[in-house]
Amino acid sequence: MGKGKTVKVIVTDYIEPDMAWEAEQLKAQGIEFEAHQLKFLPEDEVLEKVRDADVIVVNMVKFPESLISRLENCKLIIRHGIGYDNVDVDACTKYGIQFAYQPDYCQIDVAEHAISLIFACARKVCRSRKTLDESSQSGQWDFTGLFPIYRMEGKTLGVLGVGRIGSHVVRKMQSFGFRIIGHDPYLSEKRRAAIQGIEWVDKEALFKEADLITVHTPLREDTRYIVNAETLALMKPTACLVNTSRGGMVDSLALAEALSAGKIACAAIDVYEVEPPAPEFELFKLDNIILTPHIGWASEEAGWEIRESILDDILAGCAGRDARCVVNEIRRS
Repeated sequence: MGKGKTVKVIVTDYIEPDMAWEAEQLKAQGIEFEAHQLKFLPEDEVLEKVRDADVIVVNMVKFPESLISRLENCKLIIRHGIGYDNVDVDACTKYGIQFAYQPDYCQIDVAEHAISLIFACARKVCRSRKTLDESSQSGQWDFTGLFPIYRMEGKTLGVLGVGRIGSHVVRKMQSFGFRIIGHDPYLSEKRRAAIQGIEWVDKEALFKEADLITVHTPLREDTRYIVNAETLALMKPTACLVNTSRGGMVDSLALAEALSAGKIACAAIDVYEVEPPAPEFELFKLDNIILTPHIGWASEEAGWEIRESILDDILAGCAGRDARCVVNEIRRS
């Protein structure tokens, strides 16, 4: 990135306890490094910190064209994570900035979290604690409101989006005796053929037939609110919905109405359109839903894997090489 020029790397926001390891690694390479927490700041204040960066690492800060167009030196933006709906990739391409992401980050962890929520819904784990507390107070067992509970073996699991994470869910769930159905119009025939133990169906059939649905679709304009009043109406009244992908996949108002009216039995949500959700969030009012704080990504192993892979991308970018997983095509001068 220019002979004789000190390369500057800036992190806009991060979920790690600190960036000391990154700072040490980059200092050893003679690379200038800054880490900030800019997530909730106005765009102009973000720009003040990143304007002269050569490489930018972003977690959740929004990077629209209005910000990208004012970057003076940037040649590489790296998204800390899988989804990248907070970055205008077309604008990156327009202004000659390579954009890379970490598609293999926390795949196993999100799959495991989704599976834990599937089982928690089916076995009514959270409601069971309320039953225990109430029975303890009364001195006798009272299972009012807990039943019915259905055996999972033999039921139909619908996987909406069978890419990197969804395919992990399929593989891990095959030993539990589910009939597994999937829908993913973006997968090639070759990818479909490589995923064993799944029956491919259209979207409507998946919502109609599944007893449990887990969502693993990337957020695009054509997938936003894929779970809505219309698709929820297709579901069985005994069915459960799990979303660990993106908050925008689910119309939360429609979900709240479906849960309140008994159109579906329960849901489990780990991701939200506004994070964290406001105290008046409509799903907080319901007792047939499990809500977790966008924690599907979390494991010690995943945390260090992504730090190491992003460092590799930074060093590649600083040396004028392509990052590992580039989304756009940029011709290097």
